Amino acid sequence: MSGLNASLGYFLAVVIFATLVRTLFNKWPRLHFMAEFASSFMLVACWLEVQTIVEVGEWAGGLGPDVTATMLLVVLLTHGVISGGASGNPSLAVQKFLQLEDSALSTLLTVAAQFLGSHAGLLAAGFYWRLELTDMHMIKNLMSSECTTSLQVPVLQGFSTECICAIVFHLLCLSLKRRSALIGLPLVALLRTLLSHSARRYTSAFMNPSLAYGLTFLCPGFTFTEYAVVYWLSSFTGMTLALLLYMGHIPRMFAKNLLYFQKTRFRVPKGDKAEKKKL
Repeated sequence: MSGLNASLGYFLAVVIFATLVRTLFNKWPRLHFMAEFASSFMLVACWLEVQTIVEVGEWAGGLGPDVTATMLLVVLLTHGVISGGASGNPSLAVQKFLQLEDSALSTLLTVAAQFLGSHAGLLAAGFYWRLELTDMHMIKNLMSSECTTSLQVPVLQGFSTECICAIVFHLLCLSLKRRSALIGLPLVALLRTLLSHSARRYTSAFMNPSLAYGLTFLCPGFTFTEYAVVYWLSSFTGMTLALLLYMGHIPRMFAKNLLYFQKTRFRVPKGDKAEKKKL
């Protein structure tokens, strides 16, 4: 239990830091994109610890898959509550741009802040592991230079897995966009946990380019380009396809609905039609 207590303390410290950063920059509306930095930092830093428990804790700390799945669900729920409107996900930022909800400059700043937060989360987790507070973290510190990649399948299969998961994820996010957060947050967190657990032996279903960068891009086994294809290109492809399926078009590119026939809202009364024919 000492390893689990140390992890819980680490999670709490990360959440407090992210909350302070978000609160600080909320005072300056022009720096609203820094909320994405805090959101991405919290997600990557916490998920790295969950990944540590998955890789090491199951045999070094006696923590089973049920514990890791529960912890991931709690992390995702906490992230959704603390982050507010910030997603920490570049795919969702680009989705807002394609929906004409954000400008190009704001989107670029948001994505940059998300990747910066991801790298900061990676550095914070590395510093925590070097403290070697438990046997689990001592082992992880020794393994950190040769981390295990999350991509366990060939590139094409990994791309397909991430793309399908991204389509499901973004379709759910789009359908819940106007629903209450009390309904949306638990459903999104539960879906992400289920997809991550199901795709654990494939790609881990990150569905988030900045999260994938912090968790697996520095691990040996594949080139940077191969990782980018699986975790970046697939995520943006899945998001675009989900938006097209949901709306029938991409607002930033096409004004006309490409998939669905739009019926007119107003119908002409039959009596009026008959009079027009007589005339």
